[in-house]
This record gives sequence, structure tokens and C-alpha cells, in this order.
Amino acid sequence: MSKVLIGWAEESIVPEKRVMLAGQFYERISEYVESDITVTAMAVEADGEQMIIVSVDVVYVNNTLLELARQKFAVMTKEVAPEKIIVSAIHSHTSIGYQASGIIATQKILNEFLPEDRKYTALVSSERDDVLAPEEAIDFLAEKIASAAKKAWESKEEALYANAFGRAVVGHCRRVVYDDGSAKMWGDTNSANFVEIEGGNDSGVELLYTFNKDRKLTGVVANIACPAQVLEHRSFISSDYWGKVKQFLREEFGADLYLLALCGAGGDQCPRDMIRWVNPETPINDPHVKREHYIERKADPSMFDIKGCTLVGKRVANEIIAVYDELTELKSEAEFKHKVIKYDLPLRKATPAEYEKAIREIEYYVQKNKDKEVFNYEDNAAMFVYAGTIARYRRQQTEETVPVEIHIAKLGNIAIATNPFELFLDYGNRIKARSLAEQTIIIQLACGALAYLPTAKAERGSHYSAYITSGHVGHEGGDMLVRKSVAEINDMWM
Repeated sequence: MSKVLIGWAEESIVPEKRVMLAGQFYERISEYVESDITVTAMAVEADGEQMIIVSVDVVYVNNTLLELARQKFAVMTKEVAPEKIIVSAIHSHTSIGYQASGIIATQKILNEFLPEDRKYTALVSSERDDVLAPEEAIDFLAEKIASAAKKAWESKEEALYANAFGRAVVGHCRRVVYDDGSAKMWGDTNSANFVEIEGGNDSGVELLYTFNKDRKLTGVVANIACPAQVLEHRSFISSDYWGKVKQFLREEFGADLYLLALCGAGGDQCPRDMIRWVNPETPINDPHVKREHYIERKADPSMFDIKGCTLVGKRVANEIIAVYDELTELKSEAEFKHKVIKYDLPLRKATPAEYEKAIREIEYYVQKNKDKEVFNYEDNAAMFVYAGTIARYRRQQTEETVPVEIHIAKLGNIAIATNPFELFLDYGNRIKARSLAEQTIIIQLACGALAYLPTAKAERGSHYSAYITSGHVGHEGGDMLVRKSVAEINDMWM
């Protein structure tokens, strides 16, 4: 056990140009900046061990971005090993997209089945002088991540910290189950065959407060099991509800306060109540979000819009402030361990029957729509599951496993466990429940972008987020991830 050194840094990632916004089935270009998007880094050193956690206001951090950021960091400083940097995403769909288009693999498959003169057509293109090109975007983000990590490391000083716990309702399970056993993400619950919401939710907020030697609050780490996607369909740049949390905290504690926003296991979670459904204030293009028989409910404001986003941010900030007011014990020393683990999980596979059905379905769809002049995001969404099944069947002819990077750390009585998935809540709950640590922080979407990791129940129910197309690893791999994470955490407590 030794003195804890902590450093903080923040970099804005709002570029001078407009950007292609990340995710969704349809292409969007930013129209304006609703709130600042940032990279925030917290560096920790104690017991001769090192760790830098970086939170980025983007939808994901894929291996290309991760490795480029680490390479740039290695050039900037030799004081800490680049692999000791954990880079995670808050999963904001109103941030910089650094791929040429949204669902590239399935679009390519769909194109194979279309007539020569009917290729996939994007709603908007990034090939414009006023839009940040994908290669510019990824270099820009990598530079900012590396810079924030370096500044945080160089600003380390002896610090005090307090870990704590709060509650704020943010996430709700977004998968609806019907009486035939099927499930739908964003499914309509106003239906006689609605049975249940597939999973639970977690209102817990794992908290860590950091202070300088004069006991002035310097930063807050907040871990919530819900992605930042209130505003996910809108055409502006935004840090979603985390930006509102930061705004309210800085009004309370000062503009120099840092906030490290960490997304917990929330692959099946969203900020919307599926029972008390409230429609978007203005239409959105998401083909999965439709209500034929909409009923006005007495409930939260629309969790597709700024009013709802602000309410979520206020709830979280208010809880962070209330918990802060009750803090009594500040610690200056801790046992600190940090392990980087490279691990192979089984690739989720498609059967020959599923592959053959997928081919038939796409051929039929294209034939049925042969007179369409343009194939776009609506067609990609309709054929997403089949195009992805074809891609997976081809891939599994040469690959059996998926390499993953996970981090396990111990800071005093806190455990930190990362994964590169949109991890369904049940897996995170299992890790927390079996952890020997007093408090366990799960960071999903960290050091890789391997999409959804659904449960066995979700796979049986199917639909988006549980399709083979929706992720690289199935529930067998999820079980392995839980066992590995628990074993590595508990080994640090033995």
C-alpha cells in the first residue's frame, strides 16, 4: 500500500468541420453543436503500478482508433506503457463517425445482390469539403486521446479519494417479450400479446471522488449501466446526458471539475421507459421505433429530445452532489494492481440452414423491390439480419475465435473490470454479485468495439441486439467472460 497519485485532463473533440454522425441505420451530418464533446482522462499511480482511464464522447472505440492513439501516446512519453491506457466510449450517437458509413459490412452484402445499376445509396455523403473525412476523423480523435492521456499522466500529484454509491434512474431494458417467445428491441408494449420486459435495470451509480492535498474536489468518476443515447437520432453534435451532468456539476463545484463518465453493462438498456412510452417530439428515421397505437402517458418528457436529456443529467448530478455532501472518509493510500489480459472468446456462428435462408430472403426482397430506383437505409435495415448472417457464415470458414482485451484493476476496495462489448446487463450483474470487492465498476465499450453480447434468453427471443448480425460473440462467450472477470478480480483479493 502506498500514496495514491492522481492526474486529470480534458480535451475538446469538437472539430472545425461538420462531421458524419455515428451509428444508426441512416446517415446524418451534424448541423450544429448542441453541447461540447470531449476526451477526459484520469491517471492513477500507486504501489509502482500505472493506469490511465480515458472516456471519449463517441459511440465506440475500435481497435484501429485504440492502437493509433496508443502509438501517438508512445511517441509523446515513455513514462508509462501504452497498454496501460484504458480507452472507453460513452456510446453517443451524436458524435464523430470515423467510418465511411454506418453499417458497412451489411451494405456490402446487400450490394452483391442488387442489380448493377441499383447500388446502395447513402442519404448524405462524407465526400464534401465541409465534412471531416473518415481518415481525418480517426487521426483527430487519436491525437486528442493521446494528448489527454499524456496531460493526465504529467499532472499527477498526491491525492485523496473516496469511493461511494448512489442511485439515479437512467436505464431501462429496451427489449420487449411477447407470448410466442419472440422479443423486439423498442417493441410496442401496447399489445395484447405483450408478456414482459426481457431484463431488469440497474439504478445504481458507482462513484469515486478525487481531491487534492488541500481536500478540494478535483474530479468525479461516475459509472452508470446505460449508454448515452437519449439524443441518438438527432443531427447535431452532443455529449448527450453526460454533457448535462458535467454542466450541473460544474455549476455546483466550479468550472475546473473533471468528470470521467463510464458506461456500465448496458447493451440491453436505454433511457426510455418501454411501459410509459413517450414519442419523439419530431419524427425520426429509425425503422425499429414505431408506434401504431400511441397513447399519451403521464411520464417523463420524450427521451429522444433535449428536455428528456436534461432531466436525466439533472437526476444524475443531483445524486452525485447529494452523495458528496455525505462523504466522511478520504483515503490517501491504496493497494493498487492493474492487469491487462488478452483473451479469446468463441465466434458466434451461423448454421448452414440460416445461411441458406438468408440468401433466399435477400434474393426475394430484391426481386420484390426490383422497380425501386434507390436502395437506402430502409433496405439495409430490412435486410440487416440476413446480410449479417451471410457475412458471419463466410467469416467462420476461417475464424473460430474473437480476440478481446480486458483490464482488471484493484484500487483499495474497488474493482474495475472492462470489456469491449455492448454487454447485456445480466453479465455485469453476475460479475458484481460474485466479486469479492466492496465495489465493482464495469466499463463496457472499452479497448475495442465488438458490438452486442446478448444473453441466451435474448438469443432465443432474437431481433436487433440479439441477432447473429448484432455482435461477434454469443452467450457461451458471455459466460466465459463472466467467469474470467470474476476469477481475475477475486484473485486480487485472495
